[in-house]
Amino acid sequence: MKFYIISGEKSGDLHAANLVKEMMNKNPKLQLRGFGGDRMIEEGVKVVKHINDLAFMGFTEVVKNIKSIKRNLEFCKKDIDSFQADALILIDYPGFNFKIAKYAKEKGIKVFYYISPKVWAWKESRVDLIRKYVDELIVIFPFEVNYFKKRGITVNYFGNPISDELIKEIAPLSLHSNKKIIALLPGSRKQEIERNLPTMLSVIPDFPKYQFVIAATKNMFQLCTDLSINTNVKIEKEETYSVLKNSEIALVNSGTATLETALFNTPQLVCYKTDFVTYNLAKLFVKLKWISLVNIIMDKEVVKEFIQSDMTKDNLVNEINYLLSEQGRDKVLLDYKHLRNHLTSENVSDKVAEFILAKI
Repeated sequence: MKFYIISGEKSGDLHAANLVKEMMNKNPKLQLRGFGGDRMIEEGVKVVKHINDLAFMGFTEVVKNIKSIKRNLEFCKKDIDSFQADALILIDYPGFNFKIAKYAKEKGIKVFYYISPKVWAWKESRVDLIRKYVDELIVIFPFEVNYFKKRGITVNYFGNPISDELIKEIAPLSLHSNKKIIALLPGSRKQEIERNLPTMLSVIPDFPKYQFVIAATKNMFQLCTDLSINTNVKIEKEETYSVLKNSEIALVNSGTATLETALFNTPQLVCYKTDFVTYNLAKLFVKLKWISLVNIIMDKEVVKEFIQSDMTKDNLVNEINYLLSEQGRDKVLLDYKHLRNHLTSENVSDKVAEFILAKI
């Protein structure tokens, strides 16, 4: 049995890898190929395009790299044909994956979409694409179930896969310092880090009693190092969960990391800057009050968001001081407790694997 799996981002690579591990436990004879990252490779997927060559973020970056994206699409279609896949498993990454879903459907290949695109935030027209080209939609947030059912789409929910990570043993950090830690999570893409990390680093002199630690991906380690010269910061490579678990608070770039930080019970402030064009287009088309998954899921402001011009050193320093206070910490942790009760589930990847294999 052959599965072609496409993930275009770091968080998707993690969830795809966990899914693949459970699928292989159930059927070691599976053949797995696709687009992904190091985690998928570790679990035995033949990765033909790495996520480092796929992660284009924002309108401007997409336009600049449109030729590369088109080449990747054509390569992917030909590779699916030569592999003779029985089924496609798509992990988020909607701009690319919807085009491949259409192609696979036309070829008679069964399409599973795991970790649904956030059509409830923007581009709701993509609901029609799901209806046309996706055989089985698997979502990871409870509110998505009713959202899609109201639009006539059968939906499957087994819990949030981040829950699986919470029960794994996480090693302590060896920093050779007695100072408490403040974590910096500037993102996993070059443009995110270049826009967000300098402002994050600017707060360090205001908190001499704390050790600041950047959680960096392997491929962005050198960039984080270059941007952090002459600052009192340490950089941990591929140790995001260890950094979060051992930190007092975290400054987090918007994305899946905001939810991971909350589930690890670390108070946070959300920081996000992008280019002028992308930001203003987002203001026109995105329908949500907030950008962090924590606030979206809870439908209220649990964590402060400092977006674009609001992301200043003074604003960050003020919020850090608040979160370090007993009042600020207690308030956030109480909301986190409600969030975990709402989301936490068990053996999510195992359940998704069982579901997919039973459908083939």
